[in-house]
Amino acid sequence: MTKDFSRRPIASRNTKWAAYVTRRLVAEGVAPNRISAGSVVAAALAAGAFATAGAVGPLWAAGLLLLLGAALTQLRLLCNLFDGLVAVEGGMASPDGAFWNEVPDRLSDLLILAGFGMALGRLELGLLVGALAILTAYLREFGRAAGLGSDFSGPGAKSHRMAVVTLGAVAQVVVWSLGQNWPVLFWALSLVLALTAATVARRSWCILRKMRA
Repeated sequence: MTKDFSRRPIASRNTKWAAYVTRRLVAEGVAPNRISAGSVVAAALAAGAFATAGAVGPLWAAGLLLLLGAALTQLRLLCNLFDGLVAVEGGMASPDGAFWNEVPDRLSDLLILAGFGMALGRLELGLLVGALAILTAYLREFGRAAGLGSDFSGPGAKSHRMAVVTLGAVAQVVVWSLGQNWPVLFWALSLVLALTAATVARRSWCILRKMRA
């Protein structure tokens, strides 16, 4: 990442544990671009776990795969946190960092949301949400390129989407363990769809309002 690149406000960025891990990564010479690439690996594994959960028979096996997918989704977010910390706070930014900051994120969104859609047998719904997720990032970058600043607002920003995916997967396992068969995965993905669509509308309106002003 370049030093002047816009950064998403993240509360955990200023915590002691994040600072400790950042120091360790810098000491080991782990390049931020590699961490960004690692986020795609974590996302691909999460997508595979979710997709396989939708294909296996026993609920216990599907539940384990959903929990694995949820954990890998959070690992993806940790990679997104530490690539920026290592680049900026660790002073390891590179000229091509902006590319590695954005492109892996878009791939990760699409992979995880498509895999989550496959978990409930609705790949097309997952792809739709993934497309909207990419559109939210496009609008943010469009606003920045137009001199209007980077808009990281929700209610369906990246952290919000991944939180719903993670909680939805865990909640589905809990529901199964209670002997119920409520379609929690469908509810979760539908919620991500609604939140992401609302974010697209909000960011579009903010851009238009600023341009007209």
